[in-house]
Amino acid sequence: MKKKDINIVNRKARFDYHIEQTFIAGIQLMGTEVKSIREAKVNMQDAFCYFEKENILKIRNLHISLFKEGSYNNHEPLRERQLLLNKNELRKLWSKGTEKGLTIVLLKIFENDRGIIKLEIASASGKKQYDKRNDLKTKDLKRDLDRYE
Repeated sequence: MKKKDINIVNRKARFDYHIEQTFIAGIQLMGTEVKSIREAKVNMQDAFCYFEKENILKIRNLHISLFKEGSYNNHEPLRERQLLLNKNELRKLWSKGTEKGLTIVLLKIFENDRGIIKLEIASASGKKQYDKRNDLKTKDLKRDLDRYE
């Protein structure tokens, strides 16, 4: 039986933010959360990361739906979850997070080759409306050029 690959992408993040630097982070999950993620029952459009202390990074507004067969051990869908990074990566993100206008956003949830759920997060700055329009124009031009080739 072939294992189904998990690859859940936050498309809106790349449209709304200029991505500066990306990191791969682990996440502390309960068993029913892992099962819900494997069923792709995740909403991460409003998810963002913040520092509780200088060395504790947490993610907020990541909605992982309740597991259908979960009993009284089921999880809260919107609970805050801790992200797992090494000290150097935490230091880089802490320095980036204190700069004005930068935020830490969630880009992708995936499963590595060992079957562990990982997150791709990025330090990013928000785009202005005219930046979004320029991105749409270049995307349309590229599509037209590809169509004629």
